[in-house]
Formats: sequence, C-alpha cells, structure tokens
Amino acid sequence: MDKVFIEGLEIEALIGIYDWERRIRQPLLFDVEMAFDNRRPAASDDIADTLNYKAVSKRLIEYVSQSDFGLVETLAERCAEIVLREFGVAHVRLKLSKPGAVRGARAVGVIIERSRE
Repeated sequence: MDKVFIEGLEIEALIGIYDWERRIRQPLLFDVEMAFDNRRPAASDDIADTLNYKAVSKRLIEYVSQSDFGLVETLAERCAEIVLREFGVAHVRLKLSKPGAVRGARAVGVIIERSRE
C-alpha cells in the first residue's frame, strides 16, 4: 500500500498532567503516515482524487489547538480516529512528540498504528 505522509507538523496545545502544564501552551510535533492507493490520482493528475495532506494538516491543527488532554496517548488516539474516519484511509501511523518534556531528551511521546475495522 502506498503512503501519504506529513512530517514535523508543529501544533501548540494545552497538554499535560502537572499544574504548570495546564497554564501554558506547548509545542507538539506530529508525523503522520496514511495508507492510500495513489494509482488513481497518479493516473488522473487531479487533486480531487488525492488524499489531500493539506486538508488533513488543517484538520489536525484545528482539533489539537482546541484540545485539552492530560495525556499524549489520549490526544494521539483521537487524532488517529479523525484521520481514519474523516479522510477514509485504511491505516494510519501517528507519531506524537512532546519536545523538551524530559531534561536531556530532545522529545518524548508515542507512536501508534490504527486501521479501519
């Protein structure tokens, strides 16, 4: 299966379990890989036939910017659900990184993979 990807999408969000985290917006980084058959758009050369990564990015930005979760695990799960449900992909691999959350580490976070049932 072909993959369409978004790499390093930075979105500020209110996320975390500590009191200080609940008062500030923090940058999160998203890498998203989506299974999508690219033969049709390749044949037609028409954006209407593609998995529009700009539309996916805008939707994630909208959702994450308004979210208010304690855990990155919860946010990652909700974002994967949005991509599967709203954009009709068969499979999504989502990496959510929280830069600077742990001293000495560039980032921490989760990687999840979900498929449509």
